Amino acid sequence: MSSAKEQIIRALEAITGAEEINLEFPENEAFGDYSSNIALLNKDFKVEEIVEKINKLGLPAKAETKVGFINFWLKKDVLIDNLIQIGKEKEKYGSSNAGRGKTVIIDYSSPNIAKPFGIGHLRSTIIGQALYNLYKFLGYKVVGDNHLGDWGTQFGSLLAEIQNSKFKIQNLTIEKMEQMYVSFHKKSESDPKLKEAAREWFKKLEDGDFEAKSIWKKCVDISLEEFERVYNLLGIKIDFAFGESYYEAEMKDLLSNPSIVKHVSEGEDGAKIIDLSKEGINIPLMLLKKDEGTTYATRDLATISFRVRKWNPDIIIYEVGAEQSFYFKQIFAAARLLGLVDEKVKLVHTAHGLYLAPDGKKFATREGKTIKLEDVLDEAIKRASAYAEATARQVGIGAIKYFDLMHSVASNVVFDWEKMLNLEGNSGPYLQYTTARANSVLRKAEFSIFNFQFSINLQINNEEMAVLRKLCQFQEVIAFAAINYSPNILCNYLYDLAQKFNTFYNRHRIIGSENENFRLALTTAVGSVLKTGLELLGISTPERM
Repeated sequence: MSSAKEQIIRALEAITGAEEINLEFPENEAFGDYSSNIALLNKDFKVEEIVEKINKLGLPAKAETKVGFINFWLKKDVLIDNLIQIGKEKEKYGSSNAGRGKTVIIDYSSPNIAKPFGIGHLRSTIIGQALYNLYKFLGYKVVGDNHLGDWGTQFGSLLAEIQNSKFKIQNLTIEKMEQMYVSFHKKSESDPKLKEAAREWFKKLEDGDFEAKSIWKKCVDISLEEFERVYNLLGIKIDFAFGESYYEAEMKDLLSNPSIVKHVSEGEDGAKIIDLSKEGINIPLMLLKKDEGTTYATRDLATISFRVRKWNPDIIIYEVGAEQSFYFKQIFAAARLLGLVDEKVKLVHTAHGLYLAPDGKKFATREGKTIKLEDVLDEAIKRASAYAEATARQVGIGAIKYFDLMHSVASNVVFDWEKMLNLEGNSGPYLQYTTARANSVLRKAEFSIFNFQFSINLQINNEEMAVLRKLCQFQEVIAFAAINYSPNILCNYLYDLAQKFNTFYNRHRIIGSENENFRLALTTAVGSVLKTGLELLGISTPERM
């Protein structure tokens, strides 16, 4: 929160006696820098009187009233001081210590072993990394955990198919594993015995059978090598990569803990369940299958137990698709019921939308209907080379990331090559180009903001004022994007800032103008904020385009 905003809120509280006053950015910029609907809190509040009292206090903003709202306009000296602050703080501008002493764990990406990294994992990977960057910028200790899908009945399916086909494991590739997985499920639809064989093979794996473990280990090693190549292409590095198998010992401890066992009962089919009806959830959570095999729930509860003990988090964020929403309600309720987390730990499921096929249907690996993420990234780089050959990788990958992040987290995104790789308009390349344009101006001018002081009598035109006002919002936008788990809020801000700067750039000379020093400072600030904002989104900025 900016000091100006804090001063306004304190003044409103003192004048009205109201608590929890909120100031928001007006949707219509003609209504100022901040707006308050304080009159709606109490019909006895007379906004005209409040405005009169506010304006006598010498605050850093002037107050006006329209249709029951109080609108605040930051004064020119506040805007100029903020501009100078950007020049001094550079890439640190917008950061804060709001999260000091707090720990956030972000569970993201989480691809499944034995399957190529598909387009379906792009959202979790990119959104998760952006949230990681945002929280770290706000001073939190952030732990990124890539919860790899390396355990479960699907491995029983793969092991059964490898055995049935007598395939030599030394010839395994990730493409071959996917083919075998798809083939097995097609055959199992007409042969129920195959499903039983898959369950038996997974039980062997859980029991530590040497043959099953050896084949599984080969599948994991091949997959991790493939994933690393894709992460390098994306510029993603996650702190930890603990697969579900990592929690075998944790699961045994969980299942033998008397305080846990007392909440476990037997379901109708012989499975072990946790009754969540007291938590307002009528469908029980399956903890163990009837053959004592573990479930996703067993592994996820063990993971929560491990994370709480190892990192003592304040927040655990699961960047996982919306189709898992009910499941996570069950898991969070069970974790609290079992005493794995106390009330101070906030459990969050971001519930992102999915990438859908052009026909609007979900991509399905079992049916062999998916798109490899690496193919998407390679195509993006290829297409970007037509615009900027020297920076094709930065521009292509930036286009993919921005296209994803500009959408609301909750929305589904239809996979469309043309829209995804659009290099014009509201896009990553547009923002990268605007940043490069600012850099170009500064190189020509050999400008440093520390060389200049600005007179309070400086004449500022409408286009300059629009940019100054937008720059003041940066820190609050970052905080708002983080606490709402919504990187698209930052995307919207950066696009708006770039548009305002380009309007100013196209209408006014910078180098050689009467206000050259001020305009170069403005250009410096825009370039710095765009670069910082894009980096928080995981998008690099070429120096030239």
